[in-house]
Amino acid sequence: MKHGTFILCFALSYFFQEGALSRGVNGQRTWPVPYRRFDHRPETDPYCQALYPFCPTGERDGRIPYMRDTDVIEVVRLQAPVWEFKYGGLLGKIHIMHDAIGFRSFETGRNYTMEWYELFQLGNCTFPHLRPDVSAPFWCNQGAACFFEGIDDIHWMQNGTLEKIGKMTGAQFNEFAQWVQKDNDTGIFYETWTVLADPSPNSTVWFDSYDCSQFVHRAYRKLADMGVTLTSSTQTNYTKIYLFSGEPSYLGNDSTIFGQSSMKTLAASIRNFYNSFRPHQSPQEFVLSLLHIFENVVLEKTFYLFYNFEYWHLPMKPPYVTITYEEVPLP
Repeated sequence: MKHGTFILCFALSYFFQEGALSRGVNGQRTWPVPYRRFDHRPETDPYCQALYPFCPTGERDGRIPYMRDTDVIEVVRLQAPVWEFKYGGLLGKIHIMHDAIGFRSFETGRNYTMEWYELFQLGNCTFPHLRPDVSAPFWCNQGAACFFEGIDDIHWMQNGTLEKIGKMTGAQFNEFAQWVQKDNDTGIFYETWTVLADPSPNSTVWFDSYDCSQFVHRAYRKLADMGVTLTSSTQTNYTKIYLFSGEPSYLGNDSTIFGQSSMKTLAASIRNFYNSFRPHQSPQEFVLSLLHIFENVVLEKTFYLFYNFEYWHLPMKPPYVTITYEEVPLP
């Protein structure tokens, strides 16, 4: 392991913080566990507050303007280091990148950016808050698409990527916009981790992430399904954060774990686990939390994953966690 990699993941989440059980045929579990979709996006809880407002200059609900059917729209691949506006290219040096898509209208000359990201920053989507008045951990983990006019060329080119990868008609763009709206309304929760059985190329995937790069992959696949040709002159790499574990065990949801006295030992264990990842710790608390994380994950081989509003126990194993920057070819 990189034991340091897990510490890095915790440190990043610390500084960035401001369903039915799936069964297949014959009762066998389905891996990876399917990401749960919803029929509408719920209102956010006022307790959840963003250090930086979500989509400050764009359409927070993912709405996209209509294009003339005869228009020609360029598709632009966009990638830059996470929080580049604050840390410059620093996180790019360890390949922690954010992905988006740009569009350019030939008829109007206007440019647009579309990206999917956290409403309340990455830390809140990765770890919960422990509120004294609420027994269950409290999550602020919604993510959504943001569409706004303009492409900040300097932002994307200085430490990342801005590359034209295709073009489509205005009619295709309007069809794609309808897909984005539906995807945005039904896929509403951010998931940081991809959980694998081991680092081998054909490893079993227990859980898949649902983040900015996954949105971009879904969007590219939709465009390809519509007949849009996408090509890149460079290798298309994306950031992935992996956890490694044996077969996960299903534990339950808020009501079954935190609402029953018979489960108080498990409830306390989950709260204690997440307590090490709480925000706004003093330097001394931070060091103690790192030791507790090492004890839980490396020595006790335990990680509690929250996925689809349900908790799972991950029996962790080496290398425990890795951050990779790997190629995902265009469809």
